[in-house]
Amino acid sequence: MILKNICFTVVILAVFFVNSLKASDVNNGREIYHKHCAMCHGKNGQSLMAGAPDFNRGQGLFKSDHSLLERIQSGENACPAYRGILTEQKIFDVIAYIRTF
Repeated sequence: MILKNICFTVVILAVFFVNSLKASDVNNGREIYHKHCAMCHGKNGQSLMAGAPDFNRGQGLFKSDHSLLERIQSGENACPAYRGILTEQKIFDVIAYIRTF
C-alpha cells in the first residue's frame, strides 16, 4: 500500500514537472527581441549602444541560461529590468534566439 502511494506521488510530480517545462521558442524569441532589445543590441545582435553587449561576438553569451535569465530580469546599466514585464518562458525564448547569432 505504501509503495503504491509513493508510486502515485512520483507519477503526479513527474506529470507536473514535465508539463511545467517547455522548450524555448526561437521564433517567439525573435519577435520579443526585436520589440524590446534590438534598439540597443542591434537587429542582428551587433550592438548599437556603447556598453551594450555585442551578441554577434558572443559577448555575454558564455553564461548559463539561468545566469542570463537573472541578468535580464534584474537589468544592468541602461538595460531595464524585465522582471514582471516578460515571463521566464519569454526570456528563455529570447535567450534561445540570441544564441543563434
